[in-house]
Amino acid sequence: MTTAFTPTTTAPSLAPPPPHWFPKLLLAVYLIEFVALGINPAERGTWWAENVPIFLIVLALTVLYVRGTRFSNLAYALMSVLLFMHTIGGHYTFEKVPFDWFNNLFGFKRNMYDRVAHFSVGFYAYAIIELTDRYGTIRSRVISYLFPLCVIGTVAMAYELIEWVYAEVAGGDAGAAFLGSQGDIWDAQKDMLADTSGAVFALILYALFGRGRRQDV
Repeated sequence: MTTAFTPTTTAPSLAPPPPHWFPKLLLAVYLIEFVALGINPAERGTWWAENVPIFLIVLALTVLYVRGTRFSNLAYALMSVLLFMHTIGGHYTFEKVPFDWFNNLFGFKRNMYDRVAHFSVGFYAYAIIELTDRYGTIRSRVISYLFPLCVIGTVAMAYELIEWVYAEVAGGDAGAAFLGSQGDIWDAQKDMLADTSGAVFALILYALFGRGRRQDV
């Protein structure tokens, strides 16, 4: 006896959001921040190392937007957190960013700015699942949530390897500033945990506010 195949239900394919002023505003703010904080950074080599990958992300998002692959305003807002924070971190070096208010509020003895920035890396999971849902790429609901989580985990691991290689090649103060471990031997593992925790947070947001939205209001 044959049984009819019933595909796992998933979110319906949605049209991309129409052009909107909000992503353009975020881009303008980023460019102003990039130029302003590019003046007299704490360490020029570290500034380049921190800003080049972020600039490439901005360029990629801009190209996608122009070509019609757009995300919701909430997705752009979440993705911009990393862009803004990383640009600030590149100016001061992450270890020296003025962040005492946060550290004192939670009683941290080290500067946690880099850890919060790593948490914001996970916010990109929102855009990933938004895109896969829009095009119906993943039919299983469970896998549709696991996929962006795994992508963020892989990116987190890759970036820690890049930090390691750069620190070895650059050496000295520049290598230490880029690595930003602040004497913590488990810094890489904690950074990866922060990345994936941010992804979990973003996926919860998507489950609450993102599914089924056809366009931004």
